[in-house]
Amino acid sequence: FTPQHPIDYQERIKPVETCLPINIGDNCWLGGGVTVCPGVTIGPRCIIAAGSVVIRDIPADSLAAGNPAIVKKHL
Repeated sequence: FTPQHPIDYQERIKPVETCLPINIGDNCWLGGGVTVCPGVTIGPRCIIAAGSVVIRDIPADSLAAGNPAIVKKHL
């Protein structure tokens, strides 16, 4: 998901929406139902476990899992 909305409630009622890119490196494997939040980079050769919610960058050659996703193992 890349849409980003204002945090301030007065700004949120305006029809303003921005987006932040996500970057997924080469040779990554994202399991079923993974959510990647705006502005996140997943390094090359990563595995993201099914159902994970990625809210922070994941370094290359990592296995990450959970909600929020954390690095469980370096590959």
